[in-house]
Amino acid sequence: MRLSVEQLAEQLQRRLAPVYLLSGDEPLQLTEAADAVRQAAKAAGYGDRELWYGEAGFDWGQLLEACDTCALFGGRRVLDLRLTAKPDKAGAAALLRYAERPPEDAILLLTLPRLAAAEQKSRWFQALDRLGVVVQVWPLEGEKLLRWLDRRLAAKGLLVDQGGLRLLAARVEGNLLAAAQEIEKLHILYGKGRLSDEQILKAVADSARYDVFDLAEEVVRGQPAKVYRVLLGLKAEGVAPAVVLWALAREIRLLVQLQAETGAPEALFARHGVWESRRAALSAAARRLDRAGLHRALLLAARADRIIKGLEKGDAWDALLQIGLCLTAPAGATLPVKPP
Repeated sequence: MRLSVEQLAEQLQRRLAPVYLLSGDEPLQLTEAADAVRQAAKAAGYGDRELWYGEAGFDWGQLLEACDTCALFGGRRVLDLRLTAKPDKAGAAALLRYAERPPEDAILLLTLPRLAAAEQKSRWFQALDRLGVVVQVWPLEGEKLLRWLDRRLAAKGLLVDQGGLRLLAARVEGNLLAAAQEIEKLHILYGKGRLSDEQILKAVADSARYDVFDLAEEVVRGQPAKVYRVLLGLKAEGVAPAVVLWALAREIRLLVQLQAETGAPEALFARHGVWESRRAALSAAARRLDRAGLHRALLLAARADRIIKGLEKGDAWDALLQIGLCLTAPAGATLPVKPP
């Protein structure tokens, strides 16, 4: 059964299928569709999960072995298989065998890049299509992008007219990850309600002059002096401290996940839409920072959040600088803090 991304949520509410095949090259939609399947499965009692990254040389026997042992040694589970390319000959045979004898106590969640029309006519694809749900993810352009932006804004309680939607569309140029970041920033800046074109223009203009993503880059590169200077610039431009905190917290969470990742780092980067140019610096930062340092950074971020919301006394920019210094310091180091 083939569904669009928009139809997936309704199908998950009705019943769970034995197989979900998600295919496409648009990372945000693909990631969120997979998250929706995992959350629905967990709510339905599929509390265990087996995770594999099917890269070159993947042992497909692991998938078939998991099918045979599910009922004997565990509860209901999700078999989460993430491929970086179409299945090879061994993979096609394994998936066909799975479709012929699917385990009753497992759901297969298969994510992979866009498949050519010829591959969609293969026996393994057709078998999984008959057995479960196939969702193909496509990049969004034109009116489809505007509708997606409108739904995303509405989910945050934001109302925007057609002019505002087109301003956002021109800003993100079809990059849904960038679009999600812009919408999150607008929500942080203005809260729920109707946004004017002027508010959107102001938010975009602030980002263009002093970009909080530049701050994130200096953090992962371990440059405390540059972090200090960028924070000064952001403060002088009147950028909201909450937006700066959001950018820093996002990097902390990504570094935590990168340290905890058991598979190939490239798979994590792909899921989060990390550009190729950033991957080396992020990997180096994950090696430079220890778990205790990242834990301290999370605690400092929580304190900064309380200060920004008025729940704790203190200077918000001082708190943000402490986060930056914590993330750029060598493991175990203690740095003096000077507020910008």
